[in-house]
Amino acid sequence: MKVFITGASSGIGEALALEYAKRHSNNNTIIGIAARRSEHLQNLQSTLQSRYNIQCAIYPLDVRDSHAMANAAADFIQHYGAPNVLVACAGVSCGTLTEHVEDIAAFKAVMDINVLGLVHTFQPFIASMRAAAKQGENAQLVGIASVAGIRGLPGAGAYSASKAAAISYLESLRVEMAADNIAVTTIAPGYIRTPMTAINQYKMPFLMDADVAATKFINAIEHKRRFVVIPWQMGWVARLMRFIPPFLWDFAMKKAPHKKRLDWDWL
Repeated sequence: MKVFITGASSGIGEALALEYAKRHSNNNTIIGIAARRSEHLQNLQSTLQSRYNIQCAIYPLDVRDSHAMANAAADFIQHYGAPNVLVACAGVSCGTLTEHVEDIAAFKAVMDINVLGLVHTFQPFIASMRAAAKQGENAQLVGIASVAGIRGLPGAGAYSASKAAAISYLESLRVEMAADNIAVTTIAPGYIRTPMTAINQYKMPFLMDADVAATKFINAIEHKRRFVVIPWQMGWVARLMRFIPPFLWDFAMKKAPHKKRLDWDWL
């Protein structure tokens, strides 16, 4: 089993790496993990190796850097072969308002990470995964989207737009990859307890711990679900969101809480 996960230094990505290691401990499993924070990757690598006897390769990088991602892919493929499961989990969320000129940089960063980051992650692996699939190996691309991509949320224009784009992109990719026997799974989480949601100053319905979410994510991946909302309660909310007429959506969102605007330097 060979797995590669981006955004693995914390939150959902870290939880996925730990859950994969737990499920495949002492089973010749290789996990590649990539993220911007090298020290967090090193700590996770140590945990995977010592606790689960998992071979782990780390790649400190920013998914906005296509060359760095291509180099990481080439290194992983050279040493271990094509991954059976490639999870594009790197993502950011922040409050934005179009009226503020300083938020333009945040819009760009969010779109670059949450949308182009998917492309940068998948592209350098596809040729090797296609070849592996022809040999009968499992080959699966997984993109983490969000329920926020189903309808635009006030104060989260950048995030909602990026996740809507991610959902459509992954759907296109799923159809494109079908002829090559490469499965594509889109996971749209609701609220997951991570550093990303820790800054939210409003009630988050059906909030789920990251380790619980990781278990459900991997179950969906193993069943090759095409599109899944997790938790299931948010799935029903998502279905309703799709069909609410625009005038009712506008009325419902008029007094909805906004994600706090932040200092964009961290992006």
